[in-house]
Amino acid sequence: MRVDPNYISNLAGALNQSSSVEDTLTSELSSGLSVVTLQDNPVAVAQSTLLASSIAQDDTFVQTASGESSLMQVADSTLGDVVTQITSALSLAVEGNNGTMNASNTTTIAQQLSGIRDQVLSLANTSYQGQYLFGGSQGSVQPFTLDTSTSPGTTNYAGDTQVQFVETPNGQKLQVNLPGSSVFGSGSSGALGALNQLIADFSGGASTASITTDTAALTTSLGQLSDQRSTLDSSLNRLQSTSTYTQTEESQLQVAQSSLVSANPASVATQLSSAETQHQALLSVINTLGSQDLFSLMR
Repeated sequence: MRVDPNYISNLAGALNQSSSVEDTLTSELSSGLSVVTLQDNPVAVAQSTLLASSIAQDDTFVQTASGESSLMQVADSTLGDVVTQITSALSLAVEGNNGTMNASNTTTIAQQLSGIRDQVLSLANTSYQGQYLFGGSQGSVQPFTLDTSTSPGTTNYAGDTQVQFVETPNGQKLQVNLPGSSVFGSGSSGALGALNQLIADFSGGASTASITTDTAALTTSLGQLSDQRSTLDSSLNRLQSTSTYTQTEESQLQVAQSSLVSANPASVATQLSSAETQHQALLSVINTLGSQDLFSLMR
């Protein structure tokens, strides 16, 4: 009989390999992961890294979209209140221009219009979480101030005209703000300018023709404001729908990533049981060899 002179080292190597397999399977079973290091599965690790990058990008967008949606919803609600105020102002202007009002009546209407103007000005300066909504990119600066040292008064705008956007994961840009000057006007223009003019009209006894012209200007500014609000609403709807889609995509990517690196508990348990049986059998062989004379085994 031919005897392998390296049988002891071969048995030792087999025992080490058997122990390593057991350790690996035990780790997989306890951690639930089949891929922990690059050498475990380089392809799976590379794919998992790409998926992790996409997941992070989606998560960042979802978080950003959530914050911007809150700001836009407050802005939309604010503009709804502005529309209500300006509609009331138009009703007062029409009522006060019917040719039957005396000086006392027109003074009262001027006062009521001043109250509405102040409400609109306050709404134009709405802030949310420390950020002014209608200052363009100047969120920390109060956008509107009123100068009543002249008649009609003047509304000054301290913001800018910068339109801000959020980029979706697929590269689409969605508008998330409305610069105040495009919504409320600046100086003598826009809704605030028209309100200031009507207040001066009723305070100073302007002609019916002048009041009619200025009422028409306020109607036009209301239409412009409503158009701006529609733009914001459309962008908000698209932002929310994109965020919902992205959340779904993120969940799918997480599942895909998990399937790349996760272990199958049932399969691993079966493999571990088989490995333990083989390991015990190997130990038994080694113990047998260690307790008997090699030449007696050869007889």
